[in-house]
Amino acid sequence: MSLPTAVTSAAAHAVQTGAPFAEKLSNFTYLVASVLFILCLRGLSGPETARRGLFFGELGMFLAVVGTLLKVGVEFGWVVQTYTLITVGIVIGGIIGTAISLKLPMTKMPERIAFSHAFGGLATALVGVAEHSKGISNWENPLTHHVEQLSGFKMGALGFESFLGFLTFTGSIMAFGKLQGLISGAPVTFKGQNYVNIGLFIASILALGYCAFAPDLSTVPVFYAICATGLALGVMAVLPIGGADMPVVISLLNSYAGLAACATGFALNQNILIIAGALDGSSGLLLSLLMSKAMNRSFANVLFGAFGTDTQNAALTTTASKPFNEATVDEAAEVLKAAQSVIVVPGYGMAVSQAQHAVRDLANQLEKNGCEVRYAIHPVAGRMPGHMNVLLAEANVSYDRLFDLDDINDDFARTDVVLIVGANDVVNPAAKTDPKSPIYGMPVFNVELAKAVLVLKRSMNPGFSGVENELFFFPNTTMVLGDAKKTLSGMVSAVKDEGGGHGH
Repeated sequence: MSLPTAVTSAAAHAVQTGAPFAEKLSNFTYLVASVLFILCLRGLSGPETARRGLFFGELGMFLAVVGTLLKVGVEFGWVVQTYTLITVGIVIGGIIGTAISLKLPMTKMPERIAFSHAFGGLATALVGVAEHSKGISNWENPLTHHVEQLSGFKMGALGFESFLGFLTFTGSIMAFGKLQGLISGAPVTFKGQNYVNIGLFIASILALGYCAFAPDLSTVPVFYAICATGLALGVMAVLPIGGADMPVVISLLNSYAGLAACATGFALNQNILIIAGALDGSSGLLLSLLMSKAMNRSFANVLFGAFGTDTQNAALTTTASKPFNEATVDEAAEVLKAAQSVIVVPGYGMAVSQAQHAVRDLANQLEKNGCEVRYAIHPVAGRMPGHMNVLLAEANVSYDRLFDLDDINDDFARTDVVLIVGANDVVNPAAKTDPKSPIYGMPVFNVELAKAVLVLKRSMNPGFSGVENELFFFPNTTMVLGDAKKTLSGMVSAVKDEGGGHGH
């Protein structure tokens, strides 16, 4: 059914049922908002359409809020005090959100998203607890028992949303701590941990079933036990996951938040929450599966495999005696001056040093000298899906210069220089050659096939996953150690001094 036909059908149905105008308008805005959410996801699937998709999402959310305010008026009356409280909440939340967004740099977007998931999960869980408490009060008061029945279905929906909401809250806080460095990025495990986590999850599902099939006052302690288990599982589920797997964790927590919102929609009879939550939950889960595939690891291995080691400890096992080529900034600049084609491979190190603008400046200068510059973006580079795309977009790098792994991997063999800015695992040849490596089988860039490889890195220590990179010791690889932003700024100056031409 086309959108105009669906809108016309919905409007006609509202008229036939005699719904008040405000309710008809609320349902119409929900319908339009749902379509905009779908268009938002479609737009976000590619960098060229991401801005348009984001606008659709923002407009859809605005309409969803408007529709909800109308629905509140229809169901609870147009009470000034109710709207005053809602307005106060919107203003306070808007001020806090704006302040956080303005203060945090784009390089901290993974932490920002994890924090947002935490508050979203907490809000959903608190709604579930509040609705449950209201239903219980109706049970306990004979005068209001007839007002609203806390049915088994609603009890199950409330328990599910509260469980997932609290799990998302603490899990996102843990992810934020790992990304921010407040908690070790290494897996924190104990014997039988996976069995304990799985056991708690199954116990929670059984408890939810008990609450749904026997909703009465005896289920109240069980409901709050489910909430407490969700809080505990959020911590215990993220602790054993290494920092290298944070992109998958963030997208999975997004899925949890969506499913919790969907359950809230069923509990509150809010269609827009059901639709938006289902879209969020399914897209987050699919993205998690795609991220796992990009690392050539099963979804279960990401959740239970405890992959990754503490980089500080791993640094002690680095083979310091291995010979490697090291160059100064000026020496590396000379290599770039002579290049006719350069591929930049950005990684988390670029985000840490906030070097995206310096990368763009260097690329612009090389292009002025007649060099072709492109960017190779790996699906799991950084700490969240699309992390590198976001940073380069902030630096006004043209979308048509960004290439996915499949689109550019064959071109490395025909490239003069590969410039690696803080990337590690995504350029590690061990993923293709060493069956004993933890990342074996993971699709990586064929950077070693280029004529020359320049690696910008703070030190020779392993990356976030703790896996040593053999690429650093290849004969055609040259290490330029130090802060990436300072190194790139020095390269820009050195390339400018040369002026036009390649120096061939």
